[in-house]
Amino acid sequence: MSVREVIKTVRGRATVDGAGVHLVRVLNNETVEDFDPFLMLDSFDSKNPPDYTEGFPMHPHRGIETITYLIDGEIEHQDSLGNKGSIKSGESQWMTAGSGIMHQEMPQAAELMLGLQIWLNLPQKDKMTNPVYFDIKQSMIPQVKEGPATIKIISGSYKDTQGVTPAFVKASLYDVALEPDSVAELQTKPDENVFIFLIVGDAVIGGKTIKEKSAVLFGPGDTIKPGTAPGKALRFIYFSGPKLKEPVAWGGPIVMNTKKELEETFQELRQGTFIKHSGSQRH
Repeated sequence: MSVREVIKTVRGRATVDGAGVHLVRVLNNETVEDFDPFLMLDSFDSKNPPDYTEGFPMHPHRGIETITYLIDGEIEHQDSLGNKGSIKSGESQWMTAGSGIMHQEMPQAAELMLGLQIWLNLPQKDKMTNPVYFDIKQSMIPQVKEGPATIKIISGSYKDTQGVTPAFVKASLYDVALEPDSVAELQTKPDENVFIFLIVGDAVIGGKTIKEKSAVLFGPGDTIKPGTAPGKALRFIYFSGPKLKEPVAWGGPIVMNTKKELEETFQELRQGTFIKHSGSQRH
């Protein structure tokens, strides 16, 4: 087996979004080609509720899937189609925006808000699919112990252990905890684009220390070998998916394939014709 080498690191930057939510933005429209099919990645990590409780009031999405995963905390959500619910510690929500949805996400005060949201691009043929919610509860996330690594499989599979299966891009997401003073060797799907996000702790990979809140992109190979900083534990989120290799036209919360499609979408928002389906489904 060949070990994947690090080909790029992106350190997250503190920013404010929504109605005043303090977060760390890691991936953005400048990283699209390298991290294909993954788009934006935001991380939440705060013990101060005023940093995040103003939340993200009603806003549109089209052409993508938004995946929210919480290690700690709670986020209440609702949309223009009448759906509402909450995402709690250890849970994930996979929302296919498809042809268009208006929704809001309101983090609730907690001792710790720790998690992330990543946007997954939809293939051109699926951009205008019906909106769908996919709630992933703790009971749906199997756990594997492999040496010093504890692997929670949010989606996809790891070796013989299967998590939920996404409907469109078959992306694999794992929450991996690594014991102090250790190195893990994790198998990867050789034909997929692979990166990890260091959500808690620094990593040592290939003899180099990479700081917390960084995305680490790997080149070709069969395995990755992340290790911990001396005396420290590490927690990272693993992402893997097939590249779409399609043109990306990205405007705020809308991701299409052409500038014309973006312009048409924003015209629909102005005219009130954005929503194409009167209800969304749940898996």
